Amino acid sequence: MNVYNSLTRRIEELKPLADNTIRLYTCGPTVYNFAHIGNFRAYAFEDVLRRVIQFNGMKVKQVMNLTDVDDKTIRGANAAGVALTDYTKTYKDAFFADLGKLNIQPAEVYPAATDHIPEMIALVEKLMEKGVAYQSEDGSVYFKVREFPGYGKLAHIDFDSQRTGLRCAADEYDKENVGDFALWKAWEPSDGPVGWDSPWGRGRPGWHIECSAMSMKYLGPTFDLHTGGIDNLFPHHENEIAQAEAATGKEFVRTWMHCAHLRVNGEKMSKSAGNFFTLRDLIDKGWLGREIRYVLVNAHYRTGLNFAFDALEDARKSLERIDRCVETATEGEAPEWASAHLAAFADAVNDDLNLPKAFAALFALVRDTNAHGGGPVLSVFRRMDEVLGVIFFGKSAKAEVPADVQAMLDARAEARSQKNWAESDRIRDALAEMGWLVKDSKAGQTVSRK
Repeated sequence: MNVYNSLTRRIEELKPLADNTIRLYTCGPTVYNFAHIGNFRAYAFEDVLRRVIQFNGMKVKQVMNLTDVDDKTIRGANAAGVALTDYTKTYKDAFFADLGKLNIQPAEVYPAATDHIPEMIALVEKLMEKGVAYQSEDGSVYFKVREFPGYGKLAHIDFDSQRTGLRCAADEYDKENVGDFALWKAWEPSDGPVGWDSPWGRGRPGWHIECSAMSMKYLGPTFDLHTGGIDNLFPHHENEIAQAEAATGKEFVRTWMHCAHLRVNGEKMSKSAGNFFTLRDLIDKGWLGREIRYVLVNAHYRTGLNFAFDALEDARKSLERIDRCVETATEGEAPEWASAHLAAFADAVNDDLNLPKAFAALFALVRDTNAHGGGPVLSVFRRMDEVLGVIFFGKSAKAEVPADVQAMLDARAEARSQKNWAESDRIRDALAEMGWLVKDSKAGQTVSRK
């Protein structure tokens, strides 16, 4: 299995350090709002990565953090006038529900930042002891970037061309702000009730220290793989490396992988542009979770993904084609032509997760299965779907029905039970206008996409 390492900028074989287990840390959500489809582009990429590791017979120990204390969460909780834990719980619960809709496998550990404040304080103390951190006049603690010679190695920053000697108190900033970054932030009135006692006074951790502390707690001082969106590469991941390696003197992560941005209809996603969508927005519009997943994963993770409603329409048609083919497939030993498609699929996913080529192998299998009128190829479809996660087996795609459609179906069933045929027909016609075909039989009504 070969992947592109952002640190070395080379394709390298991914091999576990120990126990045939890839220890993987993935940057999770900041739970101040519902996750949008740009976020889920990264989570879907990480899910495919996890699945390909397993596809190759290795195990995975995945840790995905939940950032439930930072500038955004504090601002949101205070604006809403609720406790931070109550504010973030809503979005934590929504995040896990959304993962299920996209058939994303759960990580082994989901550490929340607020549950690991002692580990963060201990890491800051170690950095102070090492002489790479200092306390400022206001009580905050900063990492001395110039005291860590390897700083910039992930982002390949040339220090001589950057403005340095600054202090960056904000959790997020850009390359023009290269400078000492906050490890511990002194309490301010704007923080309201949010704060913890520490050797440096009351305050809270900086965003970057959270991931270093939690990843090393669960995966050790050196682990195999760290992933995230390309926007996390600098400063967040760069700062993680500096904190961890300055504290331990050991290599922090062997392989780094980053996925490219998602755009909507060719434009950067923003609320002002009217192209900002959460997963829930798309589901409310009638799109199914697996249709959205299909679009999110059917592109190379290192290339920008243009998310458009035309792509969702294409995904729906493609999945219907796959469904019809799978219904003709049977159990048994796969013929040679099917095994050849599986081999091509394996080559594709092991070539830095080349999902476009992997889908090409899937549709070659569909084409030849149809040409043979079916056949014993179910095992091949199942093997491919271990990575793709979009194929239904033993049930029709129509089993995944949006809540609003199901409510109308329930109302129609009630109307029919009362022999209110006019209402039954009205609901049937309304569903037809929404793109759903209702059929009646002795067993009851069934619904499918038109």
